[in-house]
Amino acid sequence: MASKNLLLLFFSLLFLLHLRSSAGQTVVKGGYWFRASEFPVSDINSTLFTHLFCAFADLDSQTYQVTISSANAVPFKNFTKTVQIKNPSLKTLLSIGGGSSNPATFASMANQSTSRKAFIDSSIKLARANGFSGLDLDWEYPGTSSEMANMGTLFDEWRVAVAAESRNSSLPPLLLTAAVNYAPRVNSVSYPTTSIGRSLDWVNVMAYDYYAPSYPRSRSATGAHAALYDPSSQVSTSFGISSWNQTGLSSKKLVLGLPFYGYAWQLVNPQNHGLYAPANGPVGSGDGSMGYNQIKDFIVTNSAVSVYNATIVADYCYAGSTWIGFDDSQTIVTKVSYAKQKGLLGYFAWHVGVDNNWVLSKNG
Repeated sequence: MASKNLLLLFFSLLFLLHLRSSAGQTVVKGGYWFRASEFPVSDINSTLFTHLFCAFADLDSQTYQVTISSANAVPFKNFTKTVQIKNPSLKTLLSIGGGSSNPATFASMANQSTSRKAFIDSSIKLARANGFSGLDLDWEYPGTSSEMANMGTLFDEWRVAVAAESRNSSLPPLLLTAAVNYAPRVNSVSYPTTSIGRSLDWVNVMAYDYYAPSYPRSRSATGAHAALYDPSSQVSTSFGISSWNQTGLSSKKLVLGLPFYGYAWQLVNPQNHGLYAPANGPVGSGDGSMGYNQIKDFIVTNSAVSVYNATIVADYCYAGSTWIGFDDSQTIVTKVSYAKQKGLLGYFAWHVGVDNNWVLSKNG
């Protein structure tokens, strides 16, 4: 009984610490900057954002410490002071992991208290040393129930450590966020929503990549990779957000992802160019992904026909045998309105370096 009372006291204190750290949190208008995009940090119109995420720091597979590669050292070190020149009130967060990182390394780290401590302590030290206001975990994705449980433990311990560091340093507590799947289940297991609610400031819901021409299940037909609605399936942003709400997680813990990119399919028959038209996988030798700026150039250069589908809230364009699904301005405006209607904390873009003269960013 005594151990149960101590556990209850621990989480009560944790909740109060988190309330203190997140007090005054307003709408999030976020965006990720991805160094590999080679988009100069100094060119970011930071006046359009409240929060910017610097991607990505790495997780050492031996020490489980968070590190910044030598190639990223200088731009990451200068990131905050550069973007705050135009917007002094902007908050910056160091994002850890990403889609190309090894999920097994994160799973191994989260499995033991000593390795979790190495991760937590090193992440806080790096954030402070490089002038960031917070930390963002992008673990794609935990694969088992035990890994999800360990993730929840990591979040709780991270929050306690951040609160302690804040007291000791007399600095504001670091923000803590995580990038998560569009729905609260992935790989048939559920996210630790209780820990998310009490220990994270919010989660960035990656509401995109539902379909892509490189996926075996969708290479043979065109599709909207980030549809807001889908009357024929549960693979949509609205379904995902509703599912998150059904877990009991507050809408104010959810930040909606907006893709500033699309995917290009190769049509089987150029005369059959609608949604779900037969296709032969991606255009080119890669995965078919294209930044919004590249898509707009394609439309102009090829006199492509552009279509907005109000039923699912998505755009596509086509010219010859190329078909591209993406989000244009009207879709972004509609999604931002949806986020506000649902009472979400805000929205974020992946990623700012491929906007086209800040057209999409200005629609937030």
